[in-house]
Amino acid sequence: MTGTGRRLRPGTAVTPLRDGLHLRGRRGSVTLEGSAALPVLWRSLERPLRTGGLDALLDGLEPGSPVREAVDAVLAQLEAHDLLVTGPPPPAPDPGPVGPWLAVSAGRPADAAAALAATRAEVVAAAVDGPLARAAGRALEQGGLPVTYTRDAGLPEGRIHLRAHGPAGVTHALAAALPAPTGYVTSPDTAAATAATATALETRQAARPTPAAPTSAAPTADHACGGGGATAALLGGAAAHRLLCAVAGLPDPAGEGDDDRLLPGLPAVLLVDARPPRAEYRTWVGPRPSGAPLAPATTLREALRRVAALGDGRCGVLPDPGPADLPQLPVPLASCASPGRPGQTLTGGAPRLDLARLEVFCRAAGLALGAAGSTVGASPGHALGRALRAEVARRAGTGTGWQPVAPRRWSGHPQARHWWTTLTARLAVPARLHVFRVAPGEEVYRAVVHRTGADGPVPLGDAVEATPGDAAACAALAAVAAVSAGAVPAVGAPAGAAGAGLAVAGAPAVGWEEPGWTGRWLADTAGREDAFQEAMGRLTDPPRPAPPDAPGGELAALLRAFGFTVLHFPEEAP
Repeated sequence: MTGTGRRLRPGTAVTPLRDGLHLRGRRGSVTLEGSAALPVLWRSLERPLRTGGLDALLDGLEPGSPVREAVDAVLAQLEAHDLLVTGPPPPAPDPGPVGPWLAVSAGRPADAAAALAATRAEVVAAAVDGPLARAAGRALEQGGLPVTYTRDAGLPEGRIHLRAHGPAGVTHALAAALPAPTGYVTSPDTAAATAATATALETRQAARPTPAAPTSAAPTADHACGGGGATAALLGGAAAHRLLCAVAGLPDPAGEGDDDRLLPGLPAVLLVDARPPRAEYRTWVGPRPSGAPLAPATTLREALRRVAALGDGRCGVLPDPGPADLPQLPVPLASCASPGRPGQTLTGGAPRLDLARLEVFCRAAGLALGAAGSTVGASPGHALGRALRAEVARRAGTGTGWQPVAPRRWSGHPQARHWWTTLTARLAVPARLHVFRVAPGEEVYRAVVHRTGADGPVPLGDAVEATPGDAAACAALAAVAAVSAGAVPAVGAPAGAAGAGLAVAGAPAVGWEEPGWTGRWLADTAGREDAFQEAMGRLTDPPRPAPPDAPGGELAALLRAFGFTVLHFPEEAP
């Protein structure tokens, strides 16, 4: 009996161990250990798995028996590690030049082969006899596709477009270009979207500083001919591979490396440098993203993966904040270039470096949007918390009519005491801290820290929080960050504990942490955030999503595609 169900993925190698097995395939591997019976069991299981007789084998095993349970356990592990495929074995003889590849890669090799057989490829370039065009064409021909070459004088020199023509017309397209100074291969898309992506990517690459070429060695033949030879073969083969996978319905090669930097659901471009040789995939969205945006980030780690993609130095659109050469004690600091302000730097501090990175990025994104009153957050709640804190502080002005809060209500707060002592004792900064209730009947408090001196008070820290202690702690922390950064810039809009919810989401609760510990403090402030935002909302009009015609509309669209939220206050909107 020949089964038509599950089979071992072709090309899977098996190594018997003393007390187990090691199986490795193209996309996954697994080691099963713990019993000397496993190699014996595999000798009975391997042939049915490879030839398609698994159904008959399972029919002959008594349900619930120890042997059946062991076989089911092994099959479950193979399934979990992508070592099983479903469907009949590929027909014999080998179906064309890509038959072995499809047998190993495709879940349904016959369907993939049929899709390739119904497709022809087209290579479009300004110089169809160039090294990249010919390398891509050869790779497509080796993949079983007939190839035609089309000259298009309007394409930039060094760039090619690959198109797959099926029965219904162009089904997939992508672009590739030789290093100038960086080559690339775009993800498969429509012909129009491919042209837009290639143009936008080249524009971003042109805006990057050109690295100095090494002078200690003479240029290689590959470099001297403008990226021909090995580099052209690499790019042409990679471009053909992505196109063949798209036509055959196989996963895109960008997702096969388990690269944590790539964001699921967003396209990736392959970037290639000739000297030194380097090729890597990077997440790409732009210039006008299409399709559904990513869902908002639910954890700080997820948000920072998106920050890294948007701030990617090779194809991103914003700076990626980092610790640089800043001191990380007594407070973690992050900084980045200030968008639109050459030579200026944005610096911020937080209880943890990851929180500092997110805060500085959101401030940089708000400045890059170029609209007054713009607030960016990694999620709707994060953006709303940042926006409301800033607006309450703005409307409160200098504090006329505020209700002073007695020091006894906030001086015992462990975090407030720690950061205030750090500022005034460890850093020896003469300063004063005042805490006020912003409005009668509302649990909304503002704390302000000023450096005292002969020239009058200088603002160092500002915070709006749900309790006097939280406000004092956040304001004192902001003051320590300003002093530790080595400069005293104008105090920005207070963000305080707006990111606490992201920081604690998904993190296991530690029951023994006392309130003075950072993790416990973040968890406590996150628990108060919803009620605090409602209280702040009663003191000001709610912010609205950024209108489509607001300044920085293209950047706002990119931020939303990555799951970020962009808000404006009505009176500040254009």
